[in-house]
Amino acid sequence: MIDTAKRKETGILVGIITSKQDETRVKEYLDELAFLLDTAGGVLKKRFTQRLDMPDRRTCVGQGKLQDIKAYVKEHEIDMAIFDEELTPSQVRNIENELGCKILDRSGLILDIFARRARTAHARTQVELAQYEYLLPRLTRMWTHLEKQQGGIGMKGPGETEIETDRRIIRQKIALLKEKLVLIDKQKATQRKNRGGMVRVALVGYTNVGKSTLMNQLSKSDVFAEDKLFATLDTTVRKVVIGNLPHLLSDTVGFIRKLPHTLIESFKSTLDEVRESDILIHVIDISHPDFEEQLKVVKQTLDEIGAADKHTIYLFNKIDAYSYVVKDEDDLTPATKENMSLEDMKNTWMAKDNMPSLFISAKNKTNIDVLRRLLFEEVRKIHVTRYPYDKLQFFEETLKTPE
Repeated sequence: MIDTAKRKETGILVGIITSKQDETRVKEYLDELAFLLDTAGGVLKKRFTQRLDMPDRRTCVGQGKLQDIKAYVKEHEIDMAIFDEELTPSQVRNIENELGCKILDRSGLILDIFARRARTAHARTQVELAQYEYLLPRLTRMWTHLEKQQGGIGMKGPGETEIETDRRIIRQKIALLKEKLVLIDKQKATQRKNRGGMVRVALVGYTNVGKSTLMNQLSKSDVFAEDKLFATLDTTVRKVVIGNLPHLLSDTVGFIRKLPHTLIESFKSTLDEVRESDILIHVIDISHPDFEEQLKVVKQTLDEIGAADKHTIYLFNKIDAYSYVVKDEDDLTPATKENMSLEDMKNTWMAKDNMPSLFISAKNKTNIDVLRRLLFEEVRKIHVTRYPYDKLQFFEETLKTPE
């Protein structure tokens, strides 16, 4: 019987250990890169790391390490090499010439995942724009299949090369995509205006922290959720009623460290839901060993899109997956997050940052009712300032704190 299943592409990962990122940090980055490769449908075969003062300007890694990688790629017929560093166009060409396989960096891999995950016209347009802006400075003589070369007066200068034609074609496509996004953004803005003065709540957080699962719990909807990075690209908005008090709840695209700038720019319109929200629920995966850096990445991204000053509820999710090493009674060394219980965690800065915080498991519905009560109180504070007393009288008489 002939096996007609599509063969999965194989890949290797390459990371650089420098004075700015030690071996532990590089391992964490490569763990995330491996998850990205799995999300994209690839199969990881091996990881390579090298200690350098700074990445080599020509090939990112040194010549000796590059030859080691080349030998492994040839022996095992590897399809692609993925670098955690941002590669320049010349580095991609030089490495590709040496290794003879497809070369990607983290940004290129993330863009590929976004392209695979985009479902709506809005998301597809945003991803396509980001891809073209990423490709423009990386063009080689391979992109003229995008469109037939245009003729006509003034369209082709004397001696214009094939790559210059390619660049012009892509610039035209970028301009058209930007125009298309402007029209879509106007439609989205009209939709938001039609929602009236309802209180808006947005779920934000690192990718794969459980936002979509939480969305399903709170709104009783069926938003797509799985244990993959960037399961959700399109913003989903649902009307949620707690104790007869309605509000709008939106699930947004997850953030990630080293997110390509082109994606941040093209997805800014999607993140309008975040900018225009009254309350942010910052979901954090407490079981992740590097959750504190993930939290910082989200805060930084919120600052970039102008939403850092929003009223925020910190939601530490996945307590069902949290584990720690129990210290010996005679061990007098300071406690670290590796040997702190959840009760210890609750007494740290996470619960004392002058912001509401809660520890939950969206998967097992642990403390979801407590979250509903907290959300009810926070929404109500804004609701009573937005409506005059005569409109609120019904709510004052009938609202009850949710069970």
